[in-house]
Amino acid sequence: MSTERFLLALAAWLCLVAPAAAQGFNAAASPPRFELRAKPGERLREVVEISNVAALPTKLRVRTADWTLGADASVSFFDELRPGSCRPWVAIERADLALPGGARARYRFEVAVPPEAPAGECRFALLIEGDEPVNASASGLNLPVRGRLGVVVYVAVGGAAPVLEIVKSGVQTVDGKRVPTIWVRNTGNAHGRVGGFLSGVDAKGRELEFTPLSFPILPGETRAITLNAQLGPQQPADAALPVRVQGTLEWAGASLPFDQRFE
Repeated sequence: MSTERFLLALAAWLCLVAPAAAQGFNAAASPPRFELRAKPGERLREVVEISNVAALPTKLRVRTADWTLGADASVSFFDELRPGSCRPWVAIERADLALPGGARARYRFEVAVPPEAPAGECRFALLIEGDEPVNASASGLNLPVRGRLGVVVYVAVGGAAPVLEIVKSGVQTVDGKRVPTIWVRNTGNAHGRVGGFLSGVDAKGRELEFTPLSFPILPGETRAITLNAQLGPQQPADAALPVRVQGTLEWAGASLPFDQRFE
């Protein structure tokens, strides 16, 4: 069984890029992810725009893959079908794509949901890879790898929806810094994300805004979601503990008052 693991940051779930060190891979995709809904028996037709942002022509390969998320926020892609995979429902326009320098192409794919499909979430990735290996630096070595984009597709079938609940709150260390964190469980049958409007005054007397990490919480998962502080728009800050965070958390049309002290 072949798997490939790549570390995800927040931006990676807007558009997965792997490996980041690969120089010479200059493709981009828009939109970076799809969050769709369908009824059993419905056929969805969607388009992703693939761009060559380099001046030179490039050849790309496109395929589908299953994927899973690890507890450490890593992603594993799988060429073989995973149990319960919905990739047999998916048809892509073609496997190879040639783009002149600076060109864009509208790339079509379809998801044909079977009439007997149960309520749940279909998840897969469109992998867009460079046709030729490029060099990536690792531990001082130049290794031939293929640049890659991953466009993640979610299809909620038959009214599938997340059911989220906060099961714990506390502080965890991230990159050597202590960060307010909530642990969120999803007992529903589709992924969810936590949003909201939070604020607080930290131990230095600074008025801070807090934003929950916008990371997918898959069905059956309990995942740590950090509350990232900022002084204002585009001004990240390290909250000095203790800090009391108040406001409203939101997900999938639901809202929950939040008032927690982190020490």
